[in-house]
Amino acid sequence: MSGRIFKSTLVTGTATLVSRITGLLREIVYAVGFGASAFMDAWLVAFKIPNFLRRLFAEGSFSQAFVPVISEYKHKRSQDEVRALVEDVAGTFAVILFVITLVGVVAAPLIILAFAPGWHDEPDKWHAATSMLRWTFPYLLFISLSALFSGVLNSYSRFALPAYTQVIMNIVMIIVTVWIAPNTENPGIALAMGVFVSGLLQLAFQVPAVMRLGLFRWPRWKPAAEGVRRIGRLMLPGIFGSSVAQVSLMLDTIVVSFLVTGSVSWLYYADRLMEFPLGVFSIALATVILPSLSRHHAAESMEHFTGTLDWALRLVIVLVSPAAVAMLVFAGPLTATTFGYGKFDAHAVEMATYALMAYSWGLLGFSMVKVLAPGYFARQDTKTPVRVGLIALGVNMALNAGVVLPAKYFGFPYPHILIATSTCISAAVNTTLLWTGLKRQGVYKARPGWGALLARVLLANAAMAALLIWLGGDLQSWLVLSPWERAGRLALCIVLAAITYFVALWVSGLRMRHVRNVAGA
Repeated sequence: MSGRIFKSTLVTGTATLVSRITGLLREIVYAVGFGASAFMDAWLVAFKIPNFLRRLFAEGSFSQAFVPVISEYKHKRSQDEVRALVEDVAGTFAVILFVITLVGVVAAPLIILAFAPGWHDEPDKWHAATSMLRWTFPYLLFISLSALFSGVLNSYSRFALPAYTQVIMNIVMIIVTVWIAPNTENPGIALAMGVFVSGLLQLAFQVPAVMRLGLFRWPRWKPAAEGVRRIGRLMLPGIFGSSVAQVSLMLDTIVVSFLVTGSVSWLYYADRLMEFPLGVFSIALATVILPSLSRHHAAESMEHFTGTLDWALRLVIVLVSPAAVAMLVFAGPLTATTFGYGKFDAHAVEMATYALMAYSWGLLGFSMVKVLAPGYFARQDTKTPVRVGLIALGVNMALNAGVVLPAKYFGFPYPHILIATSTCISAAVNTTLLWTGLKRQGVYKARPGWGALLARVLLANAAMAALLIWLGGDLQSWLVLSPWERAGRLALCIVLAAITYFVALWVSGLRMRHVRNVAGA
């Protein structure tokens, strides 16, 4: 069974890799075309608000509440009851989201001020972001319903299609950014309309697959249905519990709006590089293990439950830690090669590099949360992650208010890196409390061999870091190269670093049995 989860993770990870590569291309064309400008700051806020709500509701609390319930229905009830659940949830969710979307469109000026209060004295940014938000906000409706159907498909082990659906938006936005926006009087509105269209296409891409499973015919407004009410009860407290990282990032946006122009963009581009490995592996793994954990809980198979969690945590340590180390010691070449062209000048590269270095170590925390949170949600426990999430959120807010803003007013030259650092500290607190909670409840019991595993991973990362520091050289030496020369040099460095890391693991004694789920999937 562990082989099936590994295969599903590989399929999902491959699809997500394609999505992340096209997403990175999207960010590159943004950087080349618009740089780190006032326009880009306004666009990113208008784009991040519906994305923040999407991750908070659709990919966060809703998915974590819906998948365990539909897994239980699939395990214990008839096909007709499962279809009724999907149709009831789809109809009820659609009506609620439509109302939220309508409010968001009407209240766009106030929402922009709420998320970027520092722009109160910059009316051009405020008005531009408001106009764009009115087109981007409906994306929340389309992508949330798409997430519902993704949850259905994932519960039936159809992982590839939902993962590939994400590619649609990237392709649409690349087309709009390169060929449409530059030829319009208002490129911001063109970009925002591209988001609207891409959300609609993603939803349309998912529905036929669910209908072929016989699980959807027509949405129904049934807020009083038993399954809908259960999902709602699980969802409400889970909003914070599963998405603290996203809340922290939006709080960062609020604080960064008080900083110099370009700060929003620097943090955004650094975050996109950090999100690349997070999405390729950690989110893919979390997507795959949630249905499995939910199934084990429904079957009352605790040995399989804890074995799956332990296996997932080991994979995170082995595969995510080198990405975090590489982003720390190799941030300059990564940023310069990815974004350092056109209007994204040397200063922007330097500022985004500092932000990436600050974000780098938080990658492990964000990844651990993605794996640990399903350990609660699969058991339909949303209260504990809420408490943990609120504590972590409080830490982030306290650091932003007590350190970041005072540092800016006292003349610290790079206050944006303190924002990234506070977000990472919040993720570390979240991870620690989730992990200790699972241990205290007896849900997670570590298998033997963790000490040796950590020692081997630490040794391999040290060897890889030393190589990357030597290969990286001076940042200016990268900026003078052509795009193809940078790409070739970066690819060679990454290949050599990966070889060094995995050879060091092998020499130190790590074998597949050390990261295998011996308890089964």
